[in-house]
Amino acid sequence: MKTGNIYIPKPAVIEKVEVEEPETWTFTLGTPLEHTPGQFVEISIPGYGEAPISIASPSGEKLMLTVRRTGTLTGALHRKKVGEMVGIRGPFGRGWPHQEAQGETLLLVAGGIGLAPVRPIIEDAYRGRLNYERLLLLYGAREPALLLYKKDLDRWAKKLEVFVTVDRKNGCETAPKVWDGRTGVVTELFKEVDFSPGRTWALVCGPPIMMHFATKGLISKGVPLNRIHLSLERHMKCGMGICGHCQIGGKYVCKDGPVFSVHEALSWREIPDELEGVA
Repeated sequence: MKTGNIYIPKPAVIEKVEVEEPETWTFTLGTPLEHTPGQFVEISIPGYGEAPISIASPSGEKLMLTVRRTGTLTGALHRKKVGEMVGIRGPFGRGWPHQEAQGETLLLVAGGIGLAPVRPIIEDAYRGRLNYERLLLLYGAREPALLLYKKDLDRWAKKLEVFVTVDRKNGCETAPKVWDGRTGVVTELFKEVDFSPGRTWALVCGPPIMMHFATKGLISKGVPLNRIHLSLERHMKCGMGICGHCQIGGKYVCKDGPVFSVHEALSWREIPDELEGVA
């Protein structure tokens, strides 16, 4: 499906709902969507408005959206049941330069729900649709219960280089009683991986503070600035660069991004907080 007129939401039926953790659910809609990994859609519910959500499914497959309950629209979505409908506009934005990395190393650094926008790339690489010399995933969450796509992480690790860590072993009642994996922030994983910086493309997505230190770590390892790309989320609204909510440094994040190279973003007249002082 392509949604046609970008101003008019197209109806889509919720076919499946999976609870990743109490506040984060994955919704699979019954309509396929062609897109570039890293793009997003605007999801709408009459009476509640709309919100931009990253696409978690590979291009051409049924649309998968992983949504954290944070406000009016996302709260209304979490009350939806299988068989009910939502509106979809898009896809919008500029995605990851993942095709340019084929034949070289692709390093994905994700924190929390930041795993969703890179999931399409991981799935395509796992299925052999993309040909990388290596694909490394460094993924972290605050605690074990907050890790997304737990079954997928185990599956991906059978073919790809997957490194997972949590900030702390537990911290809520839903956390597993025993966590025998790595503990520490995701940037600690840089100590475990070795790669050729001149043949590596790095894609980073997660909380701003995590992206800041991940970028510093990648630069310290010698990865060129034009090979490090971040998804810079801002308060996007319309998705088309009309409302101006997401403007920063003369750019509209929804239209010109959300993916930008570090080299590009450091040239703006207003440097994003994620990149202040990284180079």
